Amino acid sequence: VHGQRSTHTAKHAAKEVFVNKAQVKETKLFINNEFVNSISGKTFPVINPATEEVICEVQEALAADVDVAVKAANVAFESSKWREIGGTGRRDLLNKLADLFEKHSTELAALESLNNGKPFSQKNGYGSETDLALSVKCLRYYAGWADKIQGKTVPLEGNFFCYTLHEAIGPVGQIIPWNFPLLMLAWKLGPALAAGCTVVMKTSEKTPLSALYVAHLIREAGFPPGVVNILSGYGHTAGQAIARHMDLVKVAFTGSTGVGKQLLKYAAESNLKRVTLELGGKSPLIVLEDADVEEAVNIAQVGLFLNQGQCCVASSRLFVHEKVYDKFVALSAAKAAARVVGDPFDAKTQQGPQVDGIQFNKILGMIEKGKSEGARLVAGGSRVGNKGFFIAPTIFADVKDDMTIAREEIFGPVMSILKFSSLDEVVQRANAS
Repeated sequence: VHGQRSTHTAKHAAKEVFVNKAQVKETKLFINNEFVNSISGKTFPVINPATEEVICEVQEALAADVDVAVKAANVAFESSKWREIGGTGRRDLLNKLADLFEKHSTELAALESLNNGKPFSQKNGYGSETDLALSVKCLRYYAGWADKIQGKTVPLEGNFFCYTLHEAIGPVGQIIPWNFPLLMLAWKLGPALAAGCTVVMKTSEKTPLSALYVAHLIREAGFPPGVVNILSGYGHTAGQAIARHMDLVKVAFTGSTGVGKQLLKYAAESNLKRVTLELGGKSPLIVLEDADVEEAVNIAQVGLFLNQGQCCVASSRLFVHEKVYDKFVALSAAKAAARVVGDPFDAKTQQGPQVDGIQFNKILGMIEKGKSEGARLVAGGSRVGNKGFFIAPTIFADVKDDMTIAREEIFGPVMSILKFSSLDEVVQRANAS
């Protein structure tokens, strides 16, 4: 059983671990319900962030592969197999896919932790198991909408009958990030398939493996060929090809603000396709003087350290009232120092590695920036161990609004604690991002 629990007994203590038996289900591109090699034959390595070792090589999609996938999505959209399924049929297919997520939840969660680095278990509050449960709920939510897409009758003056009809807009492109691969897949596929669209999805080059496993489940669930196509590749090649493609009517993207700007440009320069963006942020969290400080510390650390800090809504700007500031900082530092960083398959682990070396080095660079600009380091601030992309939970106090760590998204386990004295003041500062 993938990711099964086992207990290893040492001389003085028992250590519960989750056996990492995650298997790579597929490494090819999923186009028209078939797994195929890329046209170029190029591959790229997928890295285990906990060990820095290569897990496997995955087929790399380029523009030519995007063309093939888009053609399959267009044929499927026009075919009677998909059009005649109707809302109830799409509902049943999405629910079947959710059933298969549940059936294979352990395998999917294990693969997610192997490739992404997040803890496997939700025992400590969050892990790949959490993402699996949320993905199932997401698919079932949109399954419930598939047979409830309704129009309106509009009263008009005179002898007229007017009504509106909501129809699928057509084949769409979807580009998902690496921080929540399975959940982002569900967020994108759910509404598009419920509405009757067909999909060409590009996963992140950092975390393609769980989506390729899902491709098998999509085929098993009974989705017609070409309805869902899943490509592994890089943003500047496959991602750009999707955003510029003349035969896709929309692109949905979750990722960085910089790339979001580029996608708007590509859409405008091609066919003015519709664009939906979910981008980064620098979210504030405000702790008032009458707050339960211990509870506020717990909330703040979940808000920041969840998923190794790799979350677009992470509460990375923490404003604390001056009357409770020192107590809050001291408790935060102690709690961060006690946080268990390590193997995603160890039951005690609360924080795994960052997703890859690029992110790892960026975060360490931001930590050095905080030090050099005068912020006071009270916890962490360094690498954990000498193998894997592990960073200690880091907390800076005495942070000022104009410091880089208070203004730029870090996307890692780095908390910036700022001091305020009045509500009017902090609201203005919180909104000045």
